Amino acid sequence: MNEKKFDVIIIGGGPAGISAALWCDELGLDALLLESQGELGGQLLWTFNEIQNHLGAEAKDGRQMRDHFLNQIEKRRFTKILNSEVTGIDLAAKTVTLAGVGRFEGESIVIATGVGRRRLNIEGENKFQGKGILRSGKPDKDQVKDKVALIVGGGDAAFENTQILSETASKVILVHRRKEFSAREEFIASAKNNPKVEILTDSVLNRISGRKRVEEVEIKDIKTNAVNSLAVQGILVRIGVKPNSELFRNDLETDARGYLKVDQNCATNVTNIFAVGDVANPASPTVSSAVGMGATAIKSIRLRLKSS
Repeated sequence: MNEKKFDVIIIGGGPAGISAALWCDELGLDALLLESQGELGGQLLWTFNEIQNHLGAEAKDGRQMRDHFLNQIEKRRFTKILNSEVTGIDLAAKTVTLAGVGRFEGESIVIATGVGRRRLNIEGENKFQGKGILRSGKPDKDQVKDKVALIVGGGDAAFENTQILSETASKVILVHRRKEFSAREEFIASAKNNPKVEILTDSVLNRISGRKRVEEVEIKDIKTNAVNSLAVQGILVRIGVKPNSELFRNDLETDARGYLKVDQNCATNVTNIFAVGDVANPASPTVSSAVGMGATAIKSIRLRLKSS
């Protein structure tokens, strides 16, 4: 079994993890960057809108921003392992075990595992992934051309995608479990004034059905308990995100939603374990915040090593 000790092990290859790896090289620390997917980028790879609010760089979408980051770290020295499934982690011993690869030990561990989209956990949701259940409005809007699309959610993302899908769909139905929305007023007004959009409040999506692809959904009115079936050919779920912190919740302090708690140095309650990016920052889940937290954690680690 492969076994090597690093100054820093970084779990997660999104903006926060990439920033942490860059700063390890900048400060002379031997780092290992682990990413569960086949390429670096994290949530950037699922961001299809323009990014114009990251100081110093703009991009037409998340992938282009990711490419800016990769160009910048191309000559930086750190070890990188992609497609790395973490099968074991011991935060006290600072060891991480990867399936089929080996066990690695670090002086410090930086958790940069980000967030994932919340799911409905209803009948048909797993079956129809990629078969009528869409990833995002912008890249998938042609899949619902001249068809009926349904969006679940009440925030900015739900309303933005409602407008996007209405460009091609014959009709867009927005379903939200509450009467009020958390989206910006201008987004709500735009949807309400769109003749292609129908809004169903106090309602939940109960079931998704079809043969090979999505064909029908079951909608329940949570006030009257009435259930209606609607013909739908495309579904997009935008009900928020959840932190990818499951591996660490037995050892690290979290808030009520599962986000890892950190101090001003991005340190957790366990010595030499740090958390950066969206998994530890529900208040400001942005590229800029993630990049800054990555730098903060590594500078703190370097100071600790110098003083030890």
